[in-house]
Amino acid sequence: MDVPLTKNERAPQTFRSDDDRWAAVLRRDRTADGVFYFSVRTTGVYCRPSCPARSARREHVRFHSTREAAVRAGFRPCKRCRPDAPPLAEQHAAAVAKACRLIEAAEVLPNLDLLAEAAGMSRFHFHRVFKTITGVTPRAYASAYRAERVRDALFRSDTVTEAIFGAGFHSSGRFYEISSEVLGMTPSDFRAGGRGASIRFAVGECSLGSVLVAATDKGICAILLGDDPNLLLRDLQDCFSKAELIGGDAAFEQWIARVIAFVEAPAIGLDLPLHVRGTVFQQRVWKALREIPAGATVSYAEIAERIGSPETVRAVAQACSANLIAVAIPCHRVVRNDGALSGYRWGVERKRALLSRERHPDQS
Repeated sequence: MDVPLTKNERAPQTFRSDDDRWAAVLRRDRTADGVFYFSVRTTGVYCRPSCPARSARREHVRFHSTREAAVRAGFRPCKRCRPDAPPLAEQHAAAVAKACRLIEAAEVLPNLDLLAEAAGMSRFHFHRVFKTITGVTPRAYASAYRAERVRDALFRSDTVTEAIFGAGFHSSGRFYEISSEVLGMTPSDFRAGGRGASIRFAVGECSLGSVLVAATDKGICAILLGDDPNLLLRDLQDCFSKAELIGGDAAFEQWIARVIAFVEAPAIGLDLPLHVRGTVFQQRVWKALREIPAGATVSYAEIAERIGSPETVRAVAQACSANLIAVAIPCHRVVRNDGALSGYRWGVERKRALLSRERHPDQS
């Protein structure tokens, strides 16, 4: 006779009956892990529902509400699925968190082998698990974290020298190497609000109104949409308050022509480099946005799920609103849970128009 399960408020309704629990075991359902356990009389072990071992015969299987109940019934933990250890998802999350701490504490990115060893995984498996949970590769995480660390230190410190130690660096050479890479300008210029940095820009017209394209020497840093070119320029000045803004030359006019062509027909893609700067979290969100196919939409909650942080829906919305690179980082493809359009920096009507031309390119 099966051991009856005690009431478990966490257990989904689909796991309330023994038939449903057995079905979960047969399909090795990971969502049932921790909700119940099953034991096999002929082997004397108890397992998670997701255990990859060959399925036992139904008449030999009993169900238990907890690990302790299975042990009291005389069963020992399976050595394959290790039901006495934390769930696999928790193990992975803890391993990735440990790797993130190693990355954050290091001046130089630890190599993949070292990170994988610390996580207790193979190199390939660790890389896949890390990307699944964080939404980015270890290298991309390190780059974004170092950029955020450098920016924060420069904002908080009175001098660049103080910022070097505040950011956890032990040598100025390494700090300057990283800061120039992630800031696109010298640390002193960044502390001065971009003073001395050169940003080229140009304004054009398209079917959605005015388009302002701005770029550093590393790539496009802003694509702004609006009705008034002067307001767009003012917005650019606010974002890069002390940078030197330079009107684009003939070569740069080709860039804006390509951006306008992309806005009019997103399916053609944009092969120009982007200079994307943001926090680690913003970078994860913007990367997820660029993976949404043209014409498709997802909710803010879905983006939060995709980056492995389902509780950060509000922060995802804020990251979308902080995006300065319209269309190329397609925050217009994010909608409310009910499919309604809202929250677009450059106006809901432009959002609707962009989605319409993506879904019906022949009518553009």
